[in-house]
Amino acid sequence: MKNLISASLLLCALSLPAAAATPGSAPDKKVLTMVTPSAETAPAVPAPARQKIFNAETYTLGNGMQVVLIPNHRAPVAMQMVWYKVGRADEATGKSGLAHFLEHLMFKGSKNVAPGELSKRIRAMGGNDNAFTTDDFTAYFQTIAVDKLESAMTMEADRMRGILLPEDQFESERQVVLEERRMRTENDPRSYFMDQLRYALYPGHPYSIPIIGWKPEIEKLTLADARAWHEKWYAPNNAILVVTGDLTLQQLKPMVEKTYGRIPSRPVTRTELPAVAEFPGENRLTLRDPRIREPQFIRMYRVPGFTQNKQEALALDVLEEIMSGNSSTRLYQSLVVTQKVATAAGFSYDDTSRGTTIFSGYVSPAEGKTLEDAEDAYDAEIKKLIEGGVTVTELSEAKTRIRDSIGFLHDSLTTPANVIGQALASGIALDDIEYWPDEIDTVTAEQVKAVAAKYLVPRLKAEDKPNYITGYIMATKRQPGDPEPAPAMPAQEIR
Repeated sequence: MKNLISASLLLCALSLPAAAATPGSAPDKKVLTMVTPSAETAPAVPAPARQKIFNAETYTLGNGMQVVLIPNHRAPVAMQMVWYKVGRADEATGKSGLAHFLEHLMFKGSKNVAPGELSKRIRAMGGNDNAFTTDDFTAYFQTIAVDKLESAMTMEADRMRGILLPEDQFESERQVVLEERRMRTENDPRSYFMDQLRYALYPGHPYSIPIIGWKPEIEKLTLADARAWHEKWYAPNNAILVVTGDLTLQQLKPMVEKTYGRIPSRPVTRTELPAVAEFPGENRLTLRDPRIREPQFIRMYRVPGFTQNKQEALALDVLEEIMSGNSSTRLYQSLVVTQKVATAAGFSYDDTSRGTTIFSGYVSPAEGKTLEDAEDAYDAEIKKLIEGGVTVTELSEAKTRIRDSIGFLHDSLTTPANVIGQALASGIALDDIEYWPDEIDTVTAEQVKAVAAKYLVPRLKAEDKPNYITGYIMATKRQPGDPEPAPAMPAQEIR
């Protein structure tokens, strides 16, 4: 959840695979002396009350749609997000990209809204809207003045009931999706390579396939496929409405009942994700491309997320922060500042995935250093962590930084809605979200060391099955006629 909060904020060092870390193999210098008062004189100390992050309120409509309100009275503005519990991982074999394609088609009109009209109306009312698709869910959102919120809900509910899917719009939007794939994946060697790494990390698993889909399969998707997808998954009982803004639950309920509450539920059955197959041996992939400007060593580990093992996920959150929360933490200090073997280094962990998720590390070698130098330095730091554990000071400072990051959450409407929506759509309970910092406080140094030893240690014996893959990104000498490096692309498509 730490990375989810940070990625939404786009301003916390916790969010991205940040540079990080203070050397920490040496034992902590602090000496703790505990004095135990007698039972007669010891005052009763009440346990500190747990505090919620968002103070969200929730209830469920008669048709099964969960509604969540996150109060924010800083401005007369509101944001609604509708999260459907369906994503790329739910697609049938041969139909990759269908979830994302339908996300595009949802803007092509519904019974009472002409193609493209929803976004035009939202902009005319001074708001903005967009949508995105992931492996596990699809989300649609609008930010708008509170007095226009019901209008936005009316249009969103209209396309939940059904969409037009005119044939000319269908074919033209297919070309938009294919162009998006060309620009963001095929013309970007780093992005393309990350798809290959995921494909290798999840052999035979739905998470191995890119969210946008494979090009030959996108080209074969039909109008019937899109209609069937909408009819199967776009039901109120398979959706979560998250609203944040300047209103109360008493004000919100009539609007929700009038719009979403009138949509009948439908049977929705979601298949459990399969287990991930074991690797027969160690996997190493290499990308050489003249468009690469910065070489990089990458290691991706398969680890549990919050819904698979809550306590290990919390420990992995803290481990990530200890190792790479900011430029004062272990990896950055050791590899960049002290050894000068790298220009950047860090970890990233997504704990809100519905299935087995990824904990990844990376190192960008400094000028004059090789990828082998970077990997050796990285492995040495992991070994130091596993053998020496973490110090009391590192643990305390990491928890403090995580708690401090929570203070930024209420500065925007987007972040709370993103955090709660994604977590709920992934199967995490609302109380686990609200009390996440308190849960983080329960993590011990021993638990951090244990998850590092369990998931980050390279295999020691030939019969051990690794849980990771390794990638190397490197430049080759540019030749006349080689394409220029691809420009950075925005995180979401803009309509």
